[in-house]
Amino acid sequence: MRIPWMDFSHQFNGQKQVYWRLIQQLNRRGDFILGEEVTRFEQEFAEYCGARYGVGVNSGTDAMWLSLMALGIGPGDEVITSSFTYIATAIAIALAGAKPVLVDIDPVSYNLNPKQVADAVTPKTKAILPVHLYGQAADMTELKALAKRRKLRLIEDAAQAHGAEYRNRKTGNLGDVGCFSFYPTKNLGCWGDGGIVVTNLKSVAERLRMLRDHGRKERYLNLVPGQNSRLDTLQAAILRVKLKSLDRWNQKRRQLARYYTRQIRKYAPRVVNPVEQPGKNHVYHLYVIRVKNRDTVQRQLASRGIQTVVNYPKPYYLQPAFQYLGYRRGAFPVTEQVSNEVLSLPLYPDLSKQKINYIVRQLAHITRRS
Repeated sequence: MRIPWMDFSHQFNGQKQVYWRLIQQLNRRGDFILGEEVTRFEQEFAEYCGARYGVGVNSGTDAMWLSLMALGIGPGDEVITSSFTYIATAIAIALAGAKPVLVDIDPVSYNLNPKQVADAVTPKTKAILPVHLYGQAADMTELKALAKRRKLRLIEDAAQAHGAEYRNRKTGNLGDVGCFSFYPTKNLGCWGDGGIVVTNLKSVAERLRMLRDHGRKERYLNLVPGQNSRLDTLQAAILRVKLKSLDRWNQKRRQLARYYTRQIRKYAPRVVNPVEQPGKNHVYHLYVIRVKNRDTVQRQLASRGIQTVVNYPKPYYLQPAFQYLGYRRGAFPVTEQVSNEVLSLPLYPDLSKQKINYIVRQLAHITRRS
């Protein structure tokens, strides 16, 4: 049996003619940049999140970077974020000219540990940037209370959490701004790069619209030095089609994740399965287990036709790009333990229970021997 880690065919099958008509319509209209489909998608996705405004950009990284700029955060400022995330989170902070200040993670959810954030706040701190990792919301109650008490901005990295909820509210609508990626592997992905910022702050949305389009308010009137970070009309049109299926796809992911967990607990008890915490609606962008001898387990699964991925094998603060922050090995012990053990198993809406059974059987056999 050959099981890929990710399979996009379910997002295309049955919709081929819809996508082809979209391409033909856009071509006839010559509507390629910031077109009508972008405006409609911005409104629809903001409404989906429960927010008032949406501003489409060309990536999740730019969504965070431009949000920081729109909120007036830059050189000399500090932004507190997670030590365990994709490097783009910290890159966005660095691009804005601010300094990433890292905090270790909760050992169960792998999200920012709110109990350690208060100790990281200094007079230079201007924002907290939690990550809703793997599709489960961070613990926002304590973070929101701290942000309010210390007059800090709260920026959500929701790149992996489309449709996830925290206490019955969608991610992206829990802070000042929510930043999403539409990279093809996401629960809601386009056919290339794409991103969006959602917010309830009108002034921030207006500034974001300028910043994404060379800082212009109208044609040939540029008020600030901005960027070229626009969501393509074609990508927005594709996302409008897919958005209609997002809740259904997420529900299927949740069902399969629960089945995975039951089977792993029954047949592979040495494996640490993901835990959905109370008050959270986990959308399982990734189904991430933890195992000892992870690299050996991954190789042996591959030899049995099961493709897996490690997210993320080396903490970004130990990589050359962020050596200047001064963190050394041992600075964040939970992050370093988790990064040595995490393994993402195949999970997508069309994955069958038969394939999950095969994966778990092989995992059980391998871990019993390791």
